[in-house]
Amino acid sequence: MFPQIRPQDIADILIMTFLVYQLYSWFKNSKALQVVMGLMFLGVIYFVTKSLGLFMTSWILQELGTVLLVLLIVVFQAEIRQALYRLSLLRNLFEHQESTVRLDLLEFSATIFSLASQRTGALVVFQREELLDDLILHGVPMDSLVSGSLVASIFIPGAPLHDGAVLVKDGRVALASCHLPLSVSAEVPQHLGTRHRAALGLSERSDAAVVVVSEERGAVSLAVDGKLEAIHTQAQLHERLTSLLQPLSREAERVGIMRRLFANFWPKVAIFCFVVASWLLITYRQGEILSVTAPVTFHNLPENLTLTRSYPDEIDLQLKTFSNLVGSPKNLDIVVDLDLGKVHEGANTVQVSKDQIKLPPGVVVVNLDRSLVRVTAEKKQPKASGRKR
Repeated sequence: MFPQIRPQDIADILIMTFLVYQLYSWFKNSKALQVVMGLMFLGVIYFVTKSLGLFMTSWILQELGTVLLVLLIVVFQAEIRQALYRLSLLRNLFEHQESTVRLDLLEFSATIFSLASQRTGALVVFQREELLDDLILHGVPMDSLVSGSLVASIFIPGAPLHDGAVLVKDGRVALASCHLPLSVSAEVPQHLGTRHRAALGLSERSDAAVVVVSEERGAVSLAVDGKLEAIHTQAQLHERLTSLLQPLSREAERVGIMRRLFANFWPKVAIFCFVVASWLLITYRQGEILSVTAPVTFHNLPENLTLTRSYPDEIDLQLKTFSNLVGSPKNLDIVVDLDLGKVHEGANTVQVSKDQIKLPPGVVVVNLDRSLVRVTAEKKQPKASGRKR
């Protein structure tokens, strides 16, 4: 028997699908995804061995999982920090507004292809929405307007700042001679050099757009979202940078949302199926219905009344747990809390309903032995005056 699906469960599945897909998108070209897949495999082995009663193996895997979790936080702290930053929906409220300085992308594109014709290597990073402070190392502060002559002078062979990348932030050259994280993906072709690996490495970890000029081949490439795109003409580079760096109209944003929704369709379907299977595994719990005795408590008694008698003081409940994340109902602090706001002087009967029973998520009431509680209330006696004659 499968648990009934509520609207909350559908929202639960959709939210987890979105989060898991985001993590997959961010880490798919990094070692972090391989480590996560390995941990998932160990988790499957743990649940299998635990269900089969292999106590020693399941205990060792449980203790090993705690140690590995700490090691993951230490080793992948930069990736975790970047992922948490991407998940922050309020980051735009606290960050400064983007500069109104507009780039002359036409001049920049002409300069890039001029460097390519001269076989002069170049690496230019354009920061978009995500901050790159934790990913870019070293660098010489510049704070200059972006111009073709400045970019060309930086990458002249033998120039002091030619070795490294240039960071363009808020329409200005912020840093020069920066060091970028290299890609560790095994899919990067062997003929690509350090510049291309650095461009891919940064684009795998952020939403930055990175322009690369090959010194050996004189070719121009653009790295975005962990993918390297060959750029053949100056007009093509100008068009791609314009679409990436300049804000779109609302109509274009709607089209972009629909395109992103159906992009990578099969990975999204696979992740959705994985989340549904995980949800069923977590929420479905076999076992007999358990009987629990819960004490009866009261609240909201009128100020002019005092409670003198109540019966019964405890109610037997039949509970069932539908989540493996919740312990046995026998180990939970469950009470029946009744509202006495409508009682009057004398004998009263209070209806007991399931919504008056305080239960943790994943626990439901199957049956209760009593639906009425009798309470007796009396008026409070006025305090006697202590005045002496």
